[in-house]
Amino acid sequence: MLLEDGPGDGLPRGADNRTLYRKVSHLPPRSQVRMRSLLTRRRVVLLILGAVFAGLFTLWRDAITRNRSVADEPFHIGGNLYYVGHTGLASYLLTGPEGHVLIDGGFPEHGPLIARSIAELGFDVGDVKILLNSHAHSDHAGGLRYLQEVSGAELWVSEGDADVMAAGGRGDRAVGPARFLWHLGALRFDPPRVDRVFQDGTVVRLGPIELTANVTPGHTRGCTSWSFPVRDGERLLRAVSICSLTLFPFVPLEREAYPGINEDWRGSFRTLRELDADIFLASHTNWARLHRKRARQLAEGSGIAPFIDPEGYLDFIRRSEQVYLDRVEPET
Repeated sequence: MLLEDGPGDGLPRGADNRTLYRKVSHLPPRSQVRMRSLLTRRRVVLLILGAVFAGLFTLWRDAITRNRSVADEPFHIGGNLYYVGHTGLASYLLTGPEGHVLIDGGFPEHGPLIARSIAELGFDVGDVKILLNSHAHSDHAGGLRYLQEVSGAELWVSEGDADVMAAGGRGDRAVGPARFLWHLGALRFDPPRVDRVFQDGTVVRLGPIELTANVTPGHTRGCTSWSFPVRDGERLLRAVSICSLTLFPFVPLEREAYPGINEDWRGSFRTLRELDADIFLASHTNWARLHRKRARQLAEGSGIAPFIDPEGYLDFIRRSEQVYLDRVEPET
């Protein structure tokens, strides 16, 4: 007797085990034994696969956590701008006489490393008065709770990301079906206290420090790219730190992960092109080739010059937009 799911054997595809067992009760005795044996084997296989997946996921998470403890060297980019991030995840410190501003907190493990990097540069983490964030994912917001506690700083979060931030990463519709990973701990972080909620175009000021929030949604609903002036001698340069233009392959666009996601993506590419950046920064160092530029800075003793990269900035936007268009055009 050949048993397979689907029409023809009287067992509907996708039926649960209780339905299948009710069907089995109507079969001849010998067929019942064979069918129950098949169902039992299927359950055992599923349990084994579940256990294997859980074990592999735990090993992967432990390995990733260990790698997060590898510290980057902090360095001076130029003017009052410093890099204090780790493991390729950028955090930027803007210093001023009335206190400092810190952009992004990395993974949860990065909080103490960022505080240490600030100290290595000769600054006091207690002088950080404002914490900003690019977006509410665990690799950029995970360390904010720790940094908030040790500095006493106020955390400013975009309106689109405020609820996800306050929930420690839960409920992010922009990641589509990957939302379930939060329950496995993959996207989870200790929620910081959200002190202020801002909208697109908000200007954050602390003494002479001034940053403009350019909300560039798509990667998250409140993804924020920060622009701010950096003085280099007599020159006043504009730095732009791109939030993220990463489009996850599992995020649906035709059946929108959240209402308006396609309009958001198109608007974000347009907004970033219009910002006219001199200094190209990003929430991930490899996007802006930050460490390569740092190596050149050390080799040439050239100060801020290697980080002035308007062509690289526009090229990154162009390539990211093409990835989006390649995805959305076949779907629509």
